[in-house]
Amino acid sequence: MRTLAGRWGLILFRWHGGHLGKRRQQRTWLGPRPALARSLQMGAMQLLSATTRRQNLNALQQERFDVLVIGGGVTGAGVALEAAVRGYRVALVEKADFAGGTSSKSTKLVHGGIRYLPNFDFPLVHESLVERGLLLHNAPFLVQPLAFVLPLYRGDRHPVGIPFTTPGGVGLSAVLDVGLTLYDLMAGRYGIARHRRLSRQEVLRYAPDLVSASLKGGFLYYDAQTNDARLTMTLIRTAARYGAVIANYCEVVGLQLAQGRVCGACVRDVLEGDEITVQARHVVNAAGVFAERVEALCGLRPQVGIEPSKGVHLIFSREDLHVGEAAIVLPETEDRRILFVVPWQSRVIVGTTDTGSGDLDHPLPDASDISYLLRHLNRYLSLRLTREQIISSYAGYRPLFKPREQGGSDTARLSRTHAVLENEAGLVTIVGGKLTTYRRMAQDTVDRLDERDGRQPRHPTLHLRLAGSEDWSLARPELKRQAAAAGLADDIIAHLLQGYGTETGKILELVADEPTLAQRLVADLPYIRAEVVYACRYEMAMTPADVLARRTSLILEDRQRGLQALEMVASLMAREHGWSSDQVQRLKEAYRQEVERQLAAEETRLSA
Repeated sequence: MRTLAGRWGLILFRWHGGHLGKRRQQRTWLGPRPALARSLQMGAMQLLSATTRRQNLNALQQERFDVLVIGGGVTGAGVALEAAVRGYRVALVEKADFAGGTSSKSTKLVHGGIRYLPNFDFPLVHESLVERGLLLHNAPFLVQPLAFVLPLYRGDRHPVGIPFTTPGGVGLSAVLDVGLTLYDLMAGRYGIARHRRLSRQEVLRYAPDLVSASLKGGFLYYDAQTNDARLTMTLIRTAARYGAVIANYCEVVGLQLAQGRVCGACVRDVLEGDEITVQARHVVNAAGVFAERVEALCGLRPQVGIEPSKGVHLIFSREDLHVGEAAIVLPETEDRRILFVVPWQSRVIVGTTDTGSGDLDHPLPDASDISYLLRHLNRYLSLRLTREQIISSYAGYRPLFKPREQGGSDTARLSRTHAVLENEAGLVTIVGGKLTTYRRMAQDTVDRLDERDGRQPRHPTLHLRLAGSEDWSLARPELKRQAAAAGLADDIIAHLLQGYGTETGKILELVADEPTLAQRLVADLPYIRAEVVYACRYEMAMTPADVLARRTSLILEDRQRGLQALEMVASLMAREHGWSSDQVQRLKEAYRQEVERQLAAEETRLSA
């Protein structure tokens, strides 16, 4: 029945787009449709400001919730949205900032994962491809299709991690063709486009910087990309629209138990130092790499061990690393991994590693990580990239899991599948997974809560448009026209539309009220001052790092790691939050120390 419903929904969607699209494009976008506007009226007017946060802290202490979600990454945000849309009264707390951990440290891809095919992890690949298709529909402004070039070279023995080889590599191209055909078939009706073979000349047209010697040809296939931190923030905002009570910088320091069952949590306000107790019928542990620590607060032995896997990425300018609109897959490393070279916003991302863990609270790339990526990158490039050309780097931990009886520590071999667990105290923990499958993880988690409550599970988020996506095809040209009329440059307009969708209108209102907010934060990047004000009022940005590292990506894209925008960002935030001069100085210094810590780990320094 669920499959039939999904098929009928898709048929209606295709008919709607195919037969009504031209007529709809002739209309003028006047905001959300009346029914949608009514359903979101409260949420659309709701701010996520510092004042909202204080109000939410009061509500957390005074109310009893149906569901308390611990963790404000993409998984926790997805669980909060799923539960809220199903009618639960939901609270969410995050010990730092939303997307402050793994959810802002990914390769920024929404993908099935071709490297899981050689491991025969077909269920994960299929699940990921379906979720990719849903995201392309549910957040069309934020998730876009992306072509990938997979080159093949004479001498490659295990391209894309194929666990076997053949004499001289003969026949491996045919094996990859079969694998990519499976990839297309598993996407089914959610597919983007079929893969195809590329000649040697075609590969070089897509990726002119690749080494041409020994290049045999390649393939072109399709996945998608996103801004991971903004996706998480969009989920947070959508959950708040549906009534979720949300607060960042709220750390769970203890779990409340009654008759041996979890019934709430003791939460410390990291910014003010106060502690409150949050009561809830269900408590969901969505803390990612910290899930094992949270489960231990019950006083019971955690059921599953988290095996953190560090992924490191490098950022280059498009002038130094020439890529077009297609990503490049570097097919083989010495440890049988693949690396991605991905055009992303104004820059190029190269990654990722898959190594052991370190300080979970402060994941940092080190010199060996950077050397590994540069070595394999230069192996496939006709130019030679150096440390001096790296704009920035970042690291995050994937929360891989394994049963406690399983030995070994090869994180590259652990699956990215997820599991919903419930311990003897009734704490529900969601572990594993990846960015692409956050919605399915949330669905499975709330299904468990429905089962506990004796409710028939339903899945409303399958086709739920996220905040910013309402009537997007109609809104986009009108918002583009309004932004141009406001005097914004083309790159700024493209950036705003891709990051905020229909909520770009709120930023344009800020610019209309205060024209100086249209000015750039950094001369060669499309971020503007209005985004800082928007982040304070609508996205619960509480520190300069929240704005520079997550509401925007200046810490990654700016050659000075956001330091040249720090003064203006802190000034605008001080005006919004009423900070004293001492607070401003303390917060600016905290950001500088964060950048210095990263530079020290990289063994590098900023260029003048």
